[in-house]
Amino acid sequence: MFDIRKIQEQVIFNAVKNESNSETAKMIVSGNNEDNPTWVKNTMRRLEETFDAPSIKKIRMSCQCGYAMDEKLSLLNELKKDSSSLEEFASHDKAKEAGISYKEGELFLQFSYCPCPMLAQVEKLESNSWCQCTTGYSKVVFEKAFGCEIDVELLKSVKMGDDICLMKILPLQEVQFN
Repeated sequence: MFDIRKIQEQVIFNAVKNESNSETAKMIVSGNNEDNPTWVKNTMRRLEETFDAPSIKKIRMSCQCGYAMDEKLSLLNELKKDSSSLEEFASHDKAKEAGISYKEGELFLQFSYCPCPMLAQVEKLESNSWCQCTTGYSKVVFEKAFGCEIDVELLKSVKMGDDICLMKILPLQEVQFN
């Protein structure tokens, strides 16, 4: 069985190391005697004390787990194949069930719960730094499906006290539909 904490420690270590160095990465992920909720909060505090907001987003976006990505990509590809526009893409029942919506020319993705196993025991986060991994996940899967660069903006987070997790999916080029 896999240890999600060990996986997260390694992923965060590598992401921080890529942005700085090994010593900084060790300092960020330290906390061997902390339970998971405490470790999550302290790791993000150390990250926020060390890096600026754009660097934190870049680091955390590269920490996405990729869990069930093939399944999500398959759904997005199916929706795209049966669509001629982003509005039509988001109007399918399967898109709505997956939390995809389109409003005023923009595409959104939402969840009514936090899917992150590391946050299962976390009551509330002080910042959205941890949640930026989901923007990285969404960026990767939508880029693969749409065949263009995507930016993702985190608008709401259940673990920050919002009623939903909400992201804006921003294609940086026109999405080509069949």
